[in-house]
Amino acid sequence: MAEIKPKEIVKQVLKKHQKDKALLVDILQDIQAEIGYLPKDALQATAKGLEVPASRVYSVATFFKAFSLTPRGRNLINVCMGTACHVRGSDKVLAQIEQELNIKAGQTTSDLKFTLETVNCVGSCALGPMVIVGEDYHGEMTPEAVSAVLGNYK
Repeated sequence: MAEIKPKEIVKQVLKKHQKDKALLVDILQDIQAEIGYLPKDALQATAKGLEVPASRVYSVATFFKAFSLTPRGRNLINVCMGTACHVRGSDKVLAQIEQELNIKAGQTTSDLKFTLETVNCVGSCALGPMVIVGEDYHGEMTPEAVSAVLGNYK
């Protein structure tokens, strides 16, 4: 398997965006889409290529929750912890997912299969508790259903 070369990816992405400093968020999104996260050397290469302070690139990369400075799993799991989901047991669903994956919210499994995160609301309150895996929404989730749902993802 070929090694990912972050600096080469950054170079290609910067060229695509014509090194437009105003497109920093778009540039970081494209880099993350290629690499899977934003490694330190990619952020430094971005700052150098755009001729902006590294602190500006880091502040954007850490401000937006969509960006990750550490490798993420192939499947991102978001558990809604909003009020409607919480009163319907999302805390118990989260605890079951943490137990089955042997990670806590904010962590990634060692095999990079799953990253587990919590969100404040996904806007599907009537279907709570909600668990989103990638693009798939799983409503009225229960701790008993966790194993079956996770089993659908490789």
